[in-house]
Amino acid sequence: MQGFPPRTSPSRRLTRSLMASLSPPTPWRSEIGATMALAWPLILANLTMQMIQATDVILMGWIGPRQLAASALGLNLTFAFALLGMGMITAAAPMMATALGKRSTAVRDVRRSFRQALWLAAILSLMFWPILWNAEPLIRALGQEPALARDAGIFLRGYMWTMFPFLLFQAMRHFLSALERPRWILGISAVGIVANALVGWGLIFGHFGLPAWGMFGGGLASSIVWGLLAAGLAMVIAFDRQFRRFHLFGRWWRPDWPRFRTLILLGLPIGLTMAFEGAVFGAAAYLMGLIDADSIAAHAIALQIAALTFMVPLGVGQAATIRVGLALGRNDRAGIGRAGWTAFVIGVGFMALMAVAMWLAPRPMITLFLDDVPANARVIGLAVSFLAVAAIFQIVDGAQVVGAGMLRGLHDTRVPMMFAFVGYWGVGIGVGVWLAFDRGWAGVGIWTGLAAGLAFVAVLMLDRWRRREGLGLVGKPGAVLQN
Repeated sequence: MQGFPPRTSPSRRLTRSLMASLSPPTPWRSEIGATMALAWPLILANLTMQMIQATDVILMGWIGPRQLAASALGLNLTFAFALLGMGMITAAAPMMATALGKRSTAVRDVRRSFRQALWLAAILSLMFWPILWNAEPLIRALGQEPALARDAGIFLRGYMWTMFPFLLFQAMRHFLSALERPRWILGISAVGIVANALVGWGLIFGHFGLPAWGMFGGGLASSIVWGLLAAGLAMVIAFDRQFRRFHLFGRWWRPDWPRFRTLILLGLPIGLTMAFEGAVFGAAAYLMGLIDADSIAAHAIALQIAALTFMVPLGVGQAATIRVGLALGRNDRAGIGRAGWTAFVIGVGFMALMAVAMWLAPRPMITLFLDDVPANARVIGLAVSFLAVAAIFQIVDGAQVVGAGMLRGLHDTRVPMMFAFVGYWGVGIGVGVWLAFDRGWAGVGIWTGLAAGLAFVAVLMLDRWRRREGLGLVGKPGAVLQN
């Protein structure tokens, strides 16, 4: 079976023409153009996907601060599960990219990796659903108010069904990213924002002739929308001529245990790394619950704002994984170094700008989520103080996520996983609990601990990349895979 002929997207042609007009092309300028051409649709797709969740937070804020707090408890409980699954499936991206870097017509190899990612999405969803269905007693056991736990459980009974279509969507987006064709991801994700707002507004408040199901309706709306997004992207892959030759969904029921094992071995450390980070922010929400409901609501708002800015370096890190993986497949040591450092400078530079914006104008960002009325004054004030700390950790947050993406392109996942565990849970939660409860800093102490943990992980990720580059391991796949 023949691979598709190479094509150059309009965005990439525009980027290259602009770079060429500024000065003669160099390997570094070419890498900047290639990275940006791949990264910007991924960034916008990440932003649109995060906006779907931000829409849930906004709609819950319209009901009231306590409903916002309850939905935040529910969403934060799902973070670790969703990120564990997303991270494990992310392993398919460097696997497919490395195969295409070795041979551009590696159709069968790409198909094998994708199909096992599909299997993994289904298996993980079946594991997570029973836990989320019985979330209320778990949330109560974590020390939260019974009323908030009850409402969070109601929300999750509708929201939990997002898990499979969300993970399926991730598998398909990694396939498109490995082919450096990410624009469909952006287009379909953008439709999801509007759909989620309309369906959520209808099912929460009873508009458009729909039942007014309140918090359950808000969660169910997200499940419906993610199902539609996954179905839409699957139709594109199945029928678009540049993708259908891979026959990704043909005989999907056939097992491929060697490839499944490879996916698990590479993906589990990635999943645990992402789960450690997601769970630490979820744990922060539950620590806020030990303070009061206003702190939970303020944390939910500040976290959504920080998460929106985080989508940019996340997209750059995803592009770094592909670019580094392609260079690894070619055994191009210099290309690997250029791909990694280019992504690092772009991601960290953007987060430095966002740090300034958060520091100078936090209140307008916060009032997008919660009305600026006297009844909400304390929640808004707390959110402002949390964003002041978030401004500080923007740079290190960008550094650690791009650094992780660079290392994943080398198939280097196990040691970064240990960095994440020690940094997020040892440093982050340890410092946060000490400052919040022993030193009396309350919610600001928890956010300061998060900043400390992110900084710790960022330093270790960057140091590992530098050492691999210095030892010459970046161009030797066998050496990379050993540890």
